[in-house]
Amino acid sequence: MSHFDIRKTGGRIGAEVLGADLSSELPDSVWSQIHEAFLEHKVLFFRDQDIDDADQLAFAGRFGPLTQKHPMMRTVDGAVQVIPVDGADQRANHWHVDISFTRAPSLGTTLRSVTLPPYGGDTLVANAAAGYKDLPAELREIADRLWAVHTNHAEQPRLGTERGEQVRKAFLAKRFETAHPVVRVHPESGEPSLLLGGFAQRLVGMELRESRPLIDVLQAYVLRPENTARWTWRPGDVLIFDNRSAQHYGVDDYDSHQRVLHRVSITGDVPVGLDGKSSYVIEEGE
Repeated sequence: MSHFDIRKTGGRIGAEVLGADLSSELPDSVWSQIHEAFLEHKVLFFRDQDIDDADQLAFAGRFGPLTQKHPMMRTVDGAVQVIPVDGADQRANHWHVDISFTRAPSLGTTLRSVTLPPYGGDTLVANAAAGYKDLPAELREIADRLWAVHTNHAEQPRLGTERGEQVRKAFLAKRFETAHPVVRVHPESGEPSLLLGGFAQRLVGMELRESRPLIDVLQAYVLRPENTARWTWRPGDVLIFDNRSAQHYGVDDYDSHQRVLHRVSITGDVPVGLDGKSSYVIEEGE
């Protein structure tokens, strides 16, 4: 292994990990530094990794138990924990928190480049903890008391192809709705962050028309350019983001070219608000 180092890619979010070979088991001393950086920087980037699905599963598994199967999306044959993020199926060109429409959104998500377009297809990640810190005190007091209803029916972009419509129909076949605190407390760091994103449809106790302006104002703080990182994929790239304190967005600017990433997620816990109350299910698809 070459010299190990962790270098920030931005002042508020992101770091690149150098000298870590994800095809082999990382020493505990290296792993502890990676885990600490994961909590601090929200997203970690690894270049020049020669790994396969099994290696990716092993790496993700160091963070916690793996999500066995996504409630709607197709998986790789023989590996139900691996989701092929294929631009021919759908394009996640909206800011979101993975499966926030369930009671326990993912702890984190790893993505690995498999097939890349000649241009475009970057991944954006936003620091929701920094967004919360940026709120004026008066707005923070309001956010601290709010709860939001997240549903898979809130925002699901259309691809405009027959295959894309089939995938979208499968995604919407079952309705999921969960109420989460707008401000959740990170279970490891204790850091508060805004739990919003595209699946957050409305605020508890409010109509949709009353909810949207408030959600949009709060979301704008998360998405300030200073709070975001943009990663341009290369062959051999791997990233992992903390789904408990980040949102992400797949940029749809690669036309009809093929883009495939393999995704492995880590099982998360039930979010808890500043008042100690936990998220609760409103509707769970049967």
